[in-house]
Amino acid sequence: MQTFLYTYTCHEDELPLCRLELRTLFGVEPRQGYLESGIELDPSRSPFMKKRLTVKYMGDSLSAITDQIRELELGGHTFKIVYVEADGDADYNEQRAIERELGAHVRGRADMRQPQRLYGIAYAEGRWLFGECRTSEAVWLQHNDKPQNYSTALSTRVARAVANIAVPRTPGVKAVDPCCGIGTVLIEALSMGIDIVGYDINPLAVRGARVNLAHFGMPDVVSIGDIRSLSGSYDAAIVDLPYNLCSKLSSEQRLEMLAAARRLAGRVVIIATETIDGDIVQAGLTISDRCVVRKGAFARQILVCS
Repeated sequence: MQTFLYTYTCHEDELPLCRLELRTLFGVEPRQGYLESGIELDPSRSPFMKKRLTVKYMGDSLSAITDQIRELELGGHTFKIVYVEADGDADYNEQRAIERELGAHVRGRADMRQPQRLYGIAYAEGRWLFGECRTSEAVWLQHNDKPQNYSTALSTRVARAVANIAVPRTPGVKAVDPCCGIGTVLIEALSMGIDIVGYDINPLAVRGARVNLAHFGMPDVVSIGDIRSLSGSYDAAIVDLPYNLCSKLSSEQRLEMLAAARRLAGRVVIIATETIDGDIVQAGLTISDRCVVRKGAFARQILVCS
């Protein structure tokens, strides 16, 4: 079976969300800074992943890798080798020395600026791993430049991670964001090929979401609607419970929304600014995983329910 090594990084405040997203995508608990998996994903899918190494050669020592690397066929392409940090404590100079040592055994022309093939070398769990390397592109950063914004809206990084937690496998999955606001989650989901629609009870929010979607050349998948009266059947729902500084949902309203989410989808990811475990259970949902995302003194709970 093909093995992939993924590296990741995040701010300390987002580490719980990062780990929740990665274990949802890959089904394993990530190690510090990296994980290994047989699942192939574009590293740009996650806002936290940095590199993906498609393992071609594996060895107990660097010399074992150099013996295998002589067999590498480049087909006339130029190449570059980069050190991918996983385990180990090699410093900057040691990393560059390893890159040069391996590069000297490749039959081909190195190009440090615009190589046609990028390879990586990593040390993980007592083994050296070598293979093609793909670097993540920070797609979500482009989505910060939205014409319409809410001060309390999710950041694009959190929105992208939440979309991945709700829909870790995209083919054949239908999702809904029934409290979509200005469309932050919709934009991230659509950019990853997730089949999703959005609703909001506030016509101004729906108008703003349409402006934002159009700004990025995305389809209009938004309609005015109250989550409590929506119909249809979806595989996943992302429910960012309404919140602002002037007013909050009553427990009765929140319970009605949670019950509606349970009716709409078998998998529900809930975003809340307070502990609502009792309401979730009362609505007939079961919490299977969770985390807290903090930004200064403000905290959001992300709850995965079914």
